[in-house]
Amino acid sequence: MDFLDSILRVPLSQLPFYLITLVIAFTLHEFSHAYFANKFGDPTAKLLGRVTLNPAVHFDLLGIILLLIAGFGWARPVPVNRDNFSRPRLMGVIVSVAGPLSNLLLAVVGAAIYAALLQFGVVSPLGDDKLSQAVHIFFSLFIVMNFFLCLFNLIPLPPLDGYRILEDVVPRRVLGKLQQFEQWSVLIFLIILIVPGFQRYTIAPLYNAAHSLAAHFLIFFRTLFGA
Repeated sequence: MDFLDSILRVPLSQLPFYLITLVIAFTLHEFSHAYFANKFGDPTAKLLGRVTLNPAVHFDLLGIILLLIAGFGWARPVPVNRDNFSRPRLMGVIVSVAGPLSNLLLAVVGAAIYAALLQFGVVSPLGDDKLSQAVHIFFSLFIVMNFFLCLFNLIPLPPLDGYRILEDVVPRRVLGKLQQFEQWSVLIFLIILIVPGFQRYTIAPLYNAAHSLAAHFLIFFRTLFGA
């Protein structure tokens, strides 16, 4: 137990809740990319069986392991061929933003459900019993992680969705310059993730923002349900 706790970035007691959160968050994120790409005329993801809510199709084992032990990871990216879109840039933006928006939706729905459970007395806000404690741990992780994944994926660095959105909105002449520095952007992205000193100014603020959003939405929904 102690050995596993020392390796994992998540306490072992919270690991089941964390894994459930990742299964739901990653699956809906990648499904959203695949669904809208197929909807707009690109069958690439559909032909590969990615327009599905089956988690096994979207998960990357190495990405999940790294997420648990190093604090960052990934799912299997959905291949998209923008040449199949009738309006490649506009539809490309929608396909790219669909993933982060799915995490935003999950976070908001999670906050609404948890607020309702608290407000209507289904679980105790103080966690006085095991059920209340389990519900609190799950929804705390679920809401914060989905807010974080939404914000994190909007960072405009490859291979994140934010960079794909940037590619589709900047002028063509700027796009050419961006692509020249793309290999260095990947290195910058890795430095941000791996070097602790950089995390303090990059990843940590995103986690803080995710916690703040979670708190504000819980207050909003509890006030709404209590009215």
